[in-house]
This record gives sequence, structure tokens and C-alpha cells, in this order.
Amino acid sequence: MRIGIIGAGQIGRTLTALLVQAGHDVWVANSRGPRSLTGLLAPLGAHAHAATVADTARTGELVVVSVPVRAYQDLPADLLAGKVVIDTGNYDPGRDGPIPELDEGRTTGTELLAALLPDSRVVKMFNTIFYEHLRDQGQPAGSPGRRALPMTGDDTEAKATVAALVDQIGFDTVDAGPLEASHHIGRGTPAFDVRLDAKQLRTALEL
Repeated sequence: MRIGIIGAGQIGRTLTALLVQAGHDVWVANSRGPRSLTGLLAPLGAHAHAATVADTARTGELVVVSVPVRAYQDLPADLLAGKVVIDTGNYDPGRDGPIPELDEGRTTGTELLAALLPDSRVVKMFNTIFYEHLRDQGQPAGSPGRRALPMTGDDTEAKATVAALVDQIGFDTVDAGPLEASHHIGRGTPAFDVRLDAKQLRTALEL
């Protein structure tokens, strides 16, 4: 698969390496431009490509958005139309600045992204795991105690695509419901930043 990753922070970089190892071609973009990514991507070989945000959005069959919530408004909605878009973010008022609809609980960050990308199929994933754990804790399918990650989304087919990708990089997936349920997997919830297998994670989500 051709996968785009917009955002080269800790989660973005970690996913790039894991997805290249899994056999995918990955295009990576950040706000500073492709030249700033050359040294970072060189060790990953020919399947990791530094690109602009526009080229990454255009090329990726699936696109990971791993940028601050305040940067969602800068994404190229037209180039992401029809595509599965994975949102890895968590709202941080100290970093993002105040966003009243999020501060007041009227919506979630992922629903905000989906509203800005009305023609994309947005799925929430990877927001509950520390990047070092994402890098180190993957296991083959069927391994006892294999870590599970929660996912939300409104499109069943998109969620199946994301679950298959997550399985390839070593984790199980638990469907936590539609996008509006994303607040159940944010900071401070029983599902956040804790190593649980699929059964344990379902129990945590019920809480």
C-alpha cells in the first residue's frame, strides 16, 4: 500500500519505520518541507519518501494525520477526499491554544477533523499509546497477551482497513464505537496509555 504520513513527530516517525518494515511505501511530510526529512528517512531505505504535504496527501491511499489539533485546519481536504484518514492526535490546550467546542465537550478532536475533511473516512487510532511502546511492544498475531489498541470511526470498511494495518505492525484492535465515542479513549480514560490485551481493553472501555 502507498501510505502517507503528515507529521513527523514521535508517532509519525515511529509509524513510518514500522510501516516500511511491514512492506509498505510511505510518504512523509511535515511543516518544514522535504529537505528537513532527508536525514531522518535515509536509514529506512528506498521505501520511505520525503514529500510535501500536498504530495503526501495526493499519493497516499491511506493517510495518517499526526499533527497538533490546531493544525487540522491546514490540511488539504480536497486531496484527502475519499481516502481513509487516521487521526492519531490528542487535544492539548497548552500546545493547541483554547478551542471552545473541545473545552466545553461539545465535540471531540477527531469529529473536528472529520468536519474539516467531510469527504474523507476518518478513523481514530494510535492516540492511546506512547511512541516507544508502539515501537517496541508489537507481537505476531496470536501471541499471548498481545497489546490491543482502541479505535473509533463511522465507516465500517475504513475501520477494517485500519485494523488490518495495525495487525501487520503487531497489535490487536478493539472497536470502541463511532467517532463521537472518541472521548472514551482520550487522556484520563481507562483505555489511555496502558498495556491491555483485547479482552482487558474491552473491559476497560465498558468502564
